[in-house]
Amino acid sequence: MNIQFKEATIDDCEVIAAMVLELTHEISMLTKTQHFALKLNDTIEHCSALISEGHYAAIIALCDEQPIAIATLTETYALYVGGKIGVIQEFYVTPSFRASGTGTRLLEQVKSYGRKHCWASIELCTPPLPEFERSLNFYQKNGLMPVGGRKMRQNFC
Repeated sequence: MNIQFKEATIDDCEVIAAMVLELTHEISMLTKTQHFALKLNDTIEHCSALISEGHYAAIIALCDEQPIAIATLTETYALYVGGKIGVIQEFYVTPSFRASGTGTRLLEQVKSYGRKHCWASIELCTPPLPEFERSLNFYQKNGLMPVGGRKMRQNFC
């Protein structure tokens, strides 16, 4: 199995959007709650704008030139870490490649990207528990630690 990784460009927005929709669909199905109201074309447009404005990045894993996993990233700042934080916004491995080491290798790519951009840390929010306990275990096995709290949101639009 020959897996390659690449930093996404504006030309990859359709792939990114499609995988993000797969992720959000899976979260909604397993939690039996409609957390998201994404549409493919709108998501492609948002992705394109965010990447072109430098607010968003992605790393795509490919097997035989087919996308199999994605990590999307943003950068922010916080005093509690002493500087820049990389936030993994979406992390998705297609089901047939889970438990193959692809996720671990993708996370290593994210860590390398973070070091290159002088991030003090990386953070993410897991999908809802207990449905995604496996995800939590995966992240812990790969060096991320729970820091408490729950992701909270209030929509304005």
